Amino acid sequence: MLAKDGLSQRQTHSGSGSPDLREDTAMNTPTTLDAAQVAHLRSWEGRSETLSDEIVAAPLRGQSALLDRDDARQSAGSEVPPLWHWLYFLPQAPQSQIGPDGHPLRGGFLPPVPLPRRMWAGGRLQWQVDNPLRVGDAAQKRSRIASVKHKSGRTGDLLFVEVEHAFHNAQALCLTETHDIVYRAAAVPGAPEVPPTAAKTGAPWQREFVPDPVSLFRYSALTFNGHRIHYDRSYVTQEEGYPGLIVHGPLIATLLVDLVRRQVPEARVASFQFRAVRPTFDLHPFRLNGRPSADGKTIDLWACDHEGWLTMQAQATLA
Repeated sequence: MLAKDGLSQRQTHSGSGSPDLREDTAMNTPTTLDAAQVAHLRSWEGRSETLSDEIVAAPLRGQSALLDRDDARQSAGSEVPPLWHWLYFLPQAPQSQIGPDGHPLRGGFLPPVPLPRRMWAGGRLQWQVDNPLRVGDAAQKRSRIASVKHKSGRTGDLLFVEVEHAFHNAQALCLTETHDIVYRAAAVPGAPEVPPTAAKTGAPWQREFVPDPVSLFRYSALTFNGHRIHYDRSYVTQEEGYPGLIVHGPLIATLLVDLVRRQVPEARVASFQFRAVRPTFDLHPFRLNGRPSADGKTIDLWACDHEGWLTMQAQATLA
């Protein structure tokens, strides 16, 4: 989720890469990293892992239902729509390794950064449009930590981790994905919040989405995401201090791509990049917006809340 003072997204446990806007908090955690700690964390650069999964139809059918899409029933050979690969290669930590927030404990593929807040600040994806993932594929996800960079900020230290993922089927590469994870110190009580940004208006493509506990629970189930901020209202309001349930960042990104697919059903998305800006809660509807370029190949996309504040910025390129 998005932190009150800026961007925040969930970790990718053991390189599983199932993304989600979130924040992790911890007591008695440091606000700075010394040189020895930074050097230790940088030793994770170049580490890699490979995960395997079978592309089955059931998650695609579930997501079609969630998004109210009248898709043909997915079966062997059906293509995985853009961003729906997030329904596979999911973290499956044993119940004994789940933290009090419902999320897997830290450790595994990613470096053990002691800073308490983990933020997925953005993502970039590129599809091989002539070789999409399909139902029936035995697929692999090859992940690599490309870089670990340290920076001192106004509110404490930051650590930037760039992770690259490549997805293959038996034929060849299907898509590549890069995401930027930022680790930050805990928020300082009384620190000023980052001022919101007004979203652009007058988009030619617009769609309203009404989040509710049922839709958020269904997306959590589809992505095997146990984090309580998405379904446990007493937890998210009393323990984390937010006004309502947090709408999943990847759900918003998926809805933005879905807007493109609804407007130009025959188009094939070749690339997509997105950046989370502000949290979205289940208390009000939010709006998805799109504006195609003159040639129709590049589409600016953004989401905004009921007050008109920008919550996610994105861009899709069509093949």
